[in-house]
Amino acid sequence: MRPTAVLADLRREFAPAPGHLDAATAGVAPARMLRALREDLDRWGAGRMDVGRYEDAVVRARGAFASLVGVAADRVAIGSQVSVMAAVVAASLPDGAEVLCVTGDFSSTVYPFLAQGDRLRVRHVAADELAAAITPGTALVSYSLVQSATGAVLDDDAVVAAARAAGARTLCDLTQAAGWLRVDAGRYDVSVTAAYKWLCAPRGTAFMTVRADAQDALRPVQAGWYAGADPWSSCYGPAMTLADDARRFDVSPAWQAWLGAAESVTAFAEVDPAVVQAHAAGLADGLRAGLGLAATGSAIVTLPDPDGARRAALEAAGCRVAGRAGRVRLAFHVWDDADDVARALGALAAGPGDVPGSVPGDTPGAR
Repeated sequence: MRPTAVLADLRREFAPAPGHLDAATAGVAPARMLRALREDLDRWGAGRMDVGRYEDAVVRARGAFASLVGVAADRVAIGSQVSVMAAVVAASLPDGAEVLCVTGDFSSTVYPFLAQGDRLRVRHVAADELAAAITPGTALVSYSLVQSATGAVLDDDAVVAAARAAGARTLCDLTQAAGWLRVDAGRYDVSVTAAYKWLCAPRGTAFMTVRADAQDALRPVQAGWYAGADPWSSCYGPAMTLADDARRFDVSPAWQAWLGAAESVTAFAEVDPAVVQAHAAGLADGLRAGLGLAATGSAIVTLPDPDGARRAALEAAGCRVAGRAGRVRLAFHVWDDADDVARALGALAAGPGDVPGSVPGDTPGAR
């Protein structure tokens, strides 16, 4: 699938209220997805549910996501949540394996490993120390490319190189990246992405990419009928014939959710990701400039907000934002424009005190 649309086409799919700066929490449903779901509800209510239509939607969504993140479709598995897919990786590690995580990273990249108790050794380091902390004893490096709490984008070339040199695997969470940031999932042994944020799909849809040379290191502990080589002909025991590609890690799709995901992910795959990135990050850097902060190239802006006063001021001005880890978080996406930047600047100017000149984790030069 190759980009065929332009940014204006994609922007016309969305019509949220002005001031929606919260794609990092959840995306906005595109018009094409709403039409597909409403039509499906009518078919379902009339007793005309079409399973073949859902099967086609899974194929379309898988292919669109593969195109968006630069891998072949047979390297993509479908799932429901990031933590569930990360748990497959955790369950596949040998006893005593060391997992290296980022301090303050989102829990879905950490809890699946901590939940293994003393079977695994989990170590946490600051994001900018991640590459240097990898040793020959590290089995897995698990981290988010874009940090949920701060919006910081890891320049992870050194991380990937250090992991390969040490013989460690990489698990990268692309949830806060895919949809606005141009990414190459093929760089990682495994990547996981929840699609309900920047890709604007229904919640309960997620993707996992698995490099061919990493596939045999993973145990398909969630194998069910949809992980079969031919799901409709291998859905009864006692023999198990799993797909020989990444589909062996598929979970049975929630039909309506994937019908919606096919529409939203395809919409993003039709547009050059670099164009979306320039638009979203450009608006965010415009807000930073208005606040006297350095540009970072991230579509997410976070500001210290320990008492929630800045969030309250933004919401009073009609901005939809989020509070995370003592910060207020503003996330700019395709539906936002210069008016949204101006609205946020006006609210912050009327808010408490001056905005500090820097935010921990939100540094210049980020990818």
